[in-house]
Amino acid sequence: MIRVKNLVKYYGKRLAVNNISFNVEKGEIVGFLGPNAAGKTTTMRILTGFLAPTRGEAWIAGNSLQTSSIEARKHIGYFAEAVPLYTDMTVRSYLDFWARLRGLDKHTTKKRINEVIETLVLDEYADTLLGKLSKGYRQRVGVGQAIIHEPDVLIMDEPTVGIDPIQVAMTRQLIKRLGEKCTILLSTHILPEVSMTCERVIIINNGKIIAEDKIDNLSSMVGNARRIRLEVQGPSDDITKNLRQIKGVINVKMQDDRHHIVEYPANQDLRSKITEAVVKGGWTLLSMESVELSLEDVFLKLTTDEDGKE
Repeated sequence: MIRVKNLVKYYGKRLAVNNISFNVEKGEIVGFLGPNAAGKTTTMRILTGFLAPTRGEAWIAGNSLQTSSIEARKHIGYFAEAVPLYTDMTVRSYLDFWARLRGLDKHTTKKRINEVIETLVLDEYADTLLGKLSKGYRQRVGVGQAIIHEPDVLIMDEPTVGIDPIQVAMTRQLIKRLGEKCTILLSTHILPEVSMTCERVIIINNGKIIAEDKIDNLSSMVGNARRIRLEVQGPSDDITKNLRQIKGVINVKMQDDRHHIVEYPANQDLRSKITEAVVKGGWTLLSMESVELSLEDVFLKLTTDEDGKE
């Protein structure tokens, strides 16, 4: 559904996107992640037809954005971080406006407005002015304009920013439901949301794609280290200092007064040495457990390591 090949974008002399290629298949929900100024927003603007690339090409539902831009854009729904709302319109009239912009006939427009209002649970607010809605409900209306024409591809930029936890949970479920009917490329800084919503992630940094895989497989890309969580009763600063002195330990991070994360090479087993160090210090080891890398851990490690190479 989305195909990107050798995409390059310069702003003057500054290289924003550096020869990237990736595919998003039909029915996938894919997270598109990157730190600030990584090239993420530029890529999304190219994919939605707002920007032309310097070089390379992109296709939406088999239509080239360079040679068949209008046809390609018919297949795209775009939810921007700053939702373009007209606050003097009602929810129903706003969706009607967007349906007409998308070229829907009268019968289809009426049908789709009712379907979208039902899908987004906006029945109670259908005739309410947008200016009187909370931010969470405005976000839903923004999603409504993006799906009114039943696009094959939905591109979403920060759909859960600034809304309360209840609305976040509802938005997460909404994205999963929408993913049953269309392909979704989701950009967000809230990594736990990606873990709960997306099947696969693409990570971009310094204009280059540095990782692309299913979430469960990403940890193997930085899997040259093993991590364990210790619960130790004793003076935390002294415990941290002693653990760092164990030969082979890569890093020790104190989570709180009792818990420490110890990182060491995956091809070694330092658990007995760690236990010995705790006992010798006169402290009590209450628990020891393996810790899997979270998406946030993987993201930070990959982007930090990549920055260090530049």
